[in-house]
Amino acid sequence: MGQDLPTAGRFDGREHRFPVRVYFEDTDLSGVVYHANYLRYMERARSDMLRVAGIDQRATHEAGEGAYAVASLNIRYAAPARLDDALLIVSRLKQVRAASVSIHQRVMRDGVVLAEADVVAAMVAAGGRPKRQPRAWTDIYERLVWQGDS
Repeated sequence: MGQDLPTAGRFDGREHRFPVRVYFEDTDLSGVVYHANYLRYMERARSDMLRVAGIDQRATHEAGEGAYAVASLNIRYAAPARLDDALLIVSRLKQVRAASVSIHQRVMRDGVVLAEADVVAAMVAAGGRPKRQPRAWTDIYERLVWQGDS
């Protein structure tokens, strides 16, 4: 008998793909997804991307070795998502630095981009100061950095 597990994304080459369903709680009074929920979808996709890649954020945080904080975010909304839409969050690693990683993300429905963002996640120590990412993580990232267009 199989175990019930949360939905997980997957890598298709160097691109991480994470499915999301729009629920009533995600929408506003006009029936479209509230703008801040796109950020939630992208955050879930980023966290899943790291987990699938073999990065254990929880263990690093619990060991007091730091955690990621969003240092920069630029988002553009192009079209609305609505109740019950099946969305796909596509994430690509753009750049890796000693203390940060840059990620481009798109929220898509049936191949149409609804929103896209460029996010910089910085590794910070418990006190909030930037610190180097674990070397094992940067090694993983280097293998996943997007080599194509955009």
